[in-house]
Amino acid sequence: ESVFSRMLHRMGQVLPEAATVFINSFEELDPVMTNDFKSKFKQYLNVGPSIFATPPPSVPDSHGCLTWLDKQKPATVAYISFGSVATPPPNELVALAEALEASRVPFIWSLTDKSKVNLPNGFLDRADGILVPWAPQIDVLAHGAVGVFISHGGYNSLHESIAGGVPMIVRPFFGDHRLNGRMVEDVWEIGVIVKSGIFTKNGLMSSLDLVLAQEKGKKMRETLREIKEVAQRAVGPKGSSTQNFKALLDLVSGQNHA
Repeated sequence: ESVFSRMLHRMGQVLPEAATVFINSFEELDPVMTNDFKSKFKQYLNVGPSIFATPPPSVPDSHGCLTWLDKQKPATVAYISFGSVATPPPNELVALAEALEASRVPFIWSLTDKSKVNLPNGFLDRADGILVPWAPQIDVLAHGAVGVFISHGGYNSLHESIAGGVPMIVRPFFGDHRLNGRMVEDVWEIGVIVKSGIFTKNGLMSSLDLVLAQEKGKKMRETLREIKEVAQRAVGPKGSSTQNFKALLDLVSGQNHA
């Protein structure tokens, strides 16, 4: 009965009837899925990622995130954000805070005032980081000091992680999060899902160590650089997404003329 479930049901009814289905991604990221969708829809077009095709305008850094990052060492900081819809339950917020404190990993945590009350007393005094109600996420992820992105694993966050070259630790909630997390960990190998899919102190400390300190984390960053290059080519003058976007424009223009 959830809004999401009803939306999926309605999409399942409508999508097969669409003249074309287009998505904010690029064919080379997931060729298997692309080929599968092409076999199911009348026309299926990858026309992104938009973060490379039309970079969003810069936004003010009203809470000093970038200034704080300038003082940190390269690829050492954890950036934590779950957006405005998904929030871990109080016990997981505590586990996340305890892991950050025990590991001494510097962090920027985008967290609402409503959720702050769940954190351990004196956490900020003991830990090495800052809490902000909002952060310029794209600019933060593009900063060289950020070494890992702790997120729900939504598709926009995934593209921003690729653009910034930052490996992910995914705590999935709903929708595409779990599938994206599996792709991040097992297919693209640019991050990990938290152990058992929920935050525990030891589980998150293990994930932080893997991404920030082990050779596997270094390999993730190299893979991200390669994927980013492919994404940039896809939206380039002769790229697959550019050609697909032209096909979409032709379709829309033709319908308008009719």
